[in-house]
This record gives sequence, C-alpha cells and structure tokens, in this order.
Amino acid sequence: MNKNEFIAAVADNKALAKLDMSKTAVATVVDTILSTIENSLKKGEEVRLVGFGNFYVSKRAAAKGRNPRTGEVINIKASKLPKFRAGKQLKDQVNGAAAKK
Repeated sequence: MNKNEFIAAVADNKALAKLDMSKTAVATVVDTILSTIENSLKKGEEVRLVGFGNFYVSKRAAAKGRNPRTGEVINIKASKLPKFRAGKQLKDQVNGAAAKK
C-alpha cells in the first residue's frame, strides 16, 4: 500500500463517515501526523503510540568497512537511524491472536 492508497483507505473508513472528511482533508491530517513524528525524531524524542508501537532514534557508531570491489578499507561515519518497535496489540493483530480469542 502506498501513501495515496493509505489516504484513500482512511478516507473510506466507516468510522470517519460521520465526519464527512474529503480525501484532501485526510491527506492533510496524515501529512501532519507524519511531519509531527519526523520533527520529534529530529529532536531525539521518542514517539509512543500505546498499542501501536514506538518510533525512536538509534545511534550507529562509526566503523571501518571494506569496499567490496577493491577490498579497500573505508571509514563509515556515525549516524542516527529512525526505527520502529511494534507494540503488543499490533503484533497480536498481525499474528492473528485477536481472531483466536
């Protein structure tokens, strides 16, 4: 599912039918949510969505690597990586545990 398909799925959701939101309005909401998560991660903050999961920043230390073509040793800079850890409820939904109950 790409972003446009995601927005269409959210806009067509029965729970939002009462709000009568257009796809443009839903797109604005989705973009705002993603932007807020992005800005929080830039600040080094963790975003916790209970039941869904946590977005956080992981630090990767500098390291030495090898160019696979030449075998030359290269330096790899330290970096920060955005990561996501799924919450229990999301894991259960994906694994079908909720359907078994």
